[in-house]
Amino acid sequence: MQESTNQHGAPYTSHMSMVKNGMKGLERALAAMLLVVQISTPLPVFDLDSYSLPPAVAVLYSPDTKVPRTGELALRKAIPGNTNMKTIQESLEELSYLLRIPQRKPYGTMEGNVKKALKVALDKKEAILASVPAESKERGSLLYESLIDGKGSLRALLERIKDKDADRVSVGLASALDTVAELELLQAPGISFLLPQQYLQYPRLNGRGTVEFTVEKGDGSTFNAQAGGEAKNTATIQVVIDGYSAPLTAGNFAKLVIDGTYDGTKLSSTTQAVLSDNKIEKRKGYSVPLEIMPSGQFEPLYKTTLSVQDGELPVLPLSVYGAVVMAHNDASEEYSSPNQFFFYLYDKRNAGLGGLSFDEGQFSVFGYTTVGRDILPQLKTGDIIRFAKLVEGQDRLILPTES
Repeated sequence: MQESTNQHGAPYTSHMSMVKNGMKGLERALAAMLLVVQISTPLPVFDLDSYSLPPAVAVLYSPDTKVPRTGELALRKAIPGNTNMKTIQESLEELSYLLRIPQRKPYGTMEGNVKKALKVALDKKEAILASVPAESKERGSLLYESLIDGKGSLRALLERIKDKDADRVSVGLASALDTVAELELLQAPGISFLLPQQYLQYPRLNGRGTVEFTVEKGDGSTFNAQAGGEAKNTATIQVVIDGYSAPLTAGNFAKLVIDGTYDGTKLSSTTQAVLSDNKIEKRKGYSVPLEIMPSGQFEPLYKTTLSVQDGELPVLPLSVYGAVVMAHNDASEEYSSPNQFFFYLYDKRNAGLGGLSFDEGQFSVFGYTTVGRDILPQLKTGDIIRFAKLVEGQDRLILPTES
């Protein structure tokens, strides 16, 4: 990925990317004009039975598009959990959108969703716990019980909904979803698909990992302190890398971190990304094929971008502030860079009308910033990654067998 930017400040890898995205922008503009004309004209201009807007309109213009807007939500949705747990999760996730409705909130609908989730949890207890590996059964049982009863349980959430206290409902929902995610992680000790034989030559992450960066101001200045904190010239950023959806990309990155590749690496900043130095030796890291898991699919696509215009969306979207992404390979956009990555500084002001980045579905996203998102906008060109370490997940990193 080169450090040049388009008129919105978004990083691109080639002139062809600019042309491609320009065409996408034109198509979006035409679709928007058609909508305006149709709404404002007294008599119908088009026969809607014979003319239909393309799938892109549904994706790009619907305010109800349920693309995850936080790294935590995207990571939770990406866990390949038990079918019953996913039903529970989807019922609860719906509450997040219902809580956004101003004024009169649909508490009756919320109550129905939670009752549905509770019924599935109770009726399918054996199936839910049967999906937990033997070594995690005890922990799984404790999590299950806390999901049913207790302070952050589904039953407690029902009581908060009956009290019609939106703030307490929001807190209770977050607690219940955390429990759901933890139980799902126990059910998914590794990836749920077989990698193509030709890709077994790459490192791969068989699940989740956590990487911690210690970053330092290059000019000797300090990072803005949080309330009550002390200003320092170093700060910590944590990212969760997801091998469930991007095992090769996350595996290559984890190995680079373990090898100390990013220790001392300089950063450069654009309006929409903070990039690692692209001058790291090319021999460090693997040039992994572009790897993107489409929503609704069970395994990633390789060397293939997604067509957002046709309604395709990734499990790990780029359109999230703090997304961790591999740059494209200099030689071919079918491959990711061996080692250059960037933090994406998503800004809806530089996105499509549906809130999707113009580069959505074009890069290998493999994780999200979960700690230190407030540090990202403070990073400037010349700042340094002092240290990077894999603090969790090394036991899930599978390295290729040496021949």
